[in-house]
Amino acid sequence: MSKTISKILVTGALGQIGSELTTELRRRYGDSNVVASDLKPGPEGELGQAGPFEQVSVTDAEGLTAVCIRHNIDTIVHLAAILSATGEKDPLAAWHVNMTGLINALEIARDLELAQVLCPSSIAVFGAGCPRDNTPQETVLKPSTIYGVTKVAGELLCDYYVGRYGVDARGLRYPGIVSAETLPGGGTTDYAVEIYYSAVENGEYTCFVSEDTRLPMMYMPDCIKGTIDLMEADPDRLIHHGDFNMGSMSFSAGELAASIREHIPGFRTTYRPDYRQAIADSWPSSIDDTAARDEWDWRPEYDLQAMTGDMLAKLRTRHEAGLLYR
Repeated sequence: MSKTISKILVTGALGQIGSELTTELRRRYGDSNVVASDLKPGPEGELGQAGPFEQVSVTDAEGLTAVCIRHNIDTIVHLAAILSATGEKDPLAAWHVNMTGLINALEIARDLELAQVLCPSSIAVFGAGCPRDNTPQETVLKPSTIYGVTKVAGELLCDYYVGRYGVDARGLRYPGIVSAETLPGGGTTDYAVEIYYSAVENGEYTCFVSEDTRLPMMYMPDCIKGTIDLMEADPDRLIHHGDFNMGSMSFSAGELAASIREHIPGFRTTYRPDYRQAIADSWPSSIDDTAARDEWDWRPEYDLQAMTGDMLAKLRTRHEAGLLYR
């Protein structure tokens, strides 16, 4: 029998996804019922003022437990992680933060009998040996990055805690996420966000992957919608738990640039692939998300053209106000 979600802790709440997800969860569940937490101090803006904030490391089991008890938390949305490109610079730190943080969240859920833990995974779980086109839900997982390794292990841990302890652990494989509100945080798909900022600011961009690099992407409103849809899904319908493929759109870096030129005709793009090209080449070009569509009715709302129009409109408004990078 499922338990009711009423008091939510969001770890990594100051990150690209966390800041927007926390805001939407507070809108739905009430400001005081969603606790934002991060390793960094609380912000002075809306996120820090609208509801409770706790500065705590996810690797600190006692501190994280204390936060959950103090706020009577029944659901953890565990977003805190070191991402793919950053993780390659310090693999041991990525392993420590990503794995210790998740184990702590799952153990708290088991000990305190929480309603749910949601821990996103990533397309970084895929690698050599899996089909690149329409990558299936069930396939070989041989990632080429330590971030991907931690996400494979995380999916297995979530499924283990479901079967071994009855913890309601859920997860979805995020593609690259594009946001008009927050800057990216060290991922291989960061170019898909940076390109919009550079287009608005100076009309040109040097891309760190090749023009024909094609990857699955998603606009942030769909990411937030899909995450909450899975949180609120009927557990009796779920066959999968910690590893849902979640698709939206796939496009090449060149197609992304072309969509921007429809709005900014003089926009110029140079392609200078760096070490992140090898990571991108190991990931799918598109994914099959049939399981998510069947088990919790996942449906994206944005395609490339709609995303580009919305991104540029929002970023232009902020640029004119001098707030582009705030």
